[in-house]
Amino acid sequence: MDRFERRFATLRAHDRAALVFYLMAGDPDPAATVPLMQALAAAGADVIELGIPFSDPMADGPVIQKAGERALAQGMTLRRVLGLVSEFRRTDATTPVLLMGYLNPIESFGYEAFCAAAADAGVDGALVVDMPPEEGADLVEPLRRAGLAPVLLVAPTTTDERIGLICATAAGFVYYVSVKGITGSQQPDFGALEAAVERIRRHTSLPVAVGFGIRDPDAAAQIARVSDAIVVGSALVSRILAGPRDVQALCGDVRAFAGGFREAVDGARLH
Repeated sequence: MDRFERRFATLRAHDRAALVFYLMAGDPDPAATVPLMQALAAAGADVIELGIPFSDPMADGPVIQKAGERALAQGMTLRRVLGLVSEFRRTDATTPVLLMGYLNPIESFGYEAFCAAAADAGVDGALVVDMPPEEGADLVEPLRRAGLAPVLLVAPTTTDERIGLICATAAGFVYYVSVKGITGSQQPDFGALEAAVERIRRHTSLPVAVGFGIRDPDAAAQIARVSDAIVVGSALVSRILAGPRDVQALCGDVRAFAGGFREAVDGARLH
């Protein structure tokens, strides 16, 4: 959790919104994941959200589903994902890494064993989509004991009572799902975002991130004016798929792509 706290404190001190970039571990190739993480950090990513490939990703749209299928076909496992984080930590000790995935692989690994291995690898938190806070104590408690942040989702349909429960359980930041649907499915309703973020802030002092459906720098800039962080996922995964197969060239392309978001988000806070 310390990396989250330090990163968001620095951003607040400079009136900057955080940029969170999601990529699927092992896509397009396991050997490309760490260089892509390094490229994102160099381009100004404040948090890297690393997807754990899973066969039945219920919250993800076709872009991320297919990325997971490609990664699984190349032999990616949860243990290999943790190995990639360890490799990333050899060159980057400061950028927070959030694992995003589903409960089944973690349950198979074992909750206590997963939390210990993730902490050893240099992971900072976990977002487990199908772990509701009402039923999550068996994982949340080991996460906290290992110094890992349980990052939880708030949806547009979440009641105030449940937002309170989510915020009481979460650490690192709270992730607001800006659309009623799966990842990459539609554009957010920008008019409703400010009120939604303020509703969450009434329950917590944690940073509030907004994600799902943020496709371009202009959209990210709009959200940066009302939130603490912006999450870019499907747009980056699509860019990686369309990019060059040479890893060095792909990283250059991704660095330019992420840099466009960084420039737009920072510019939004100046106005």
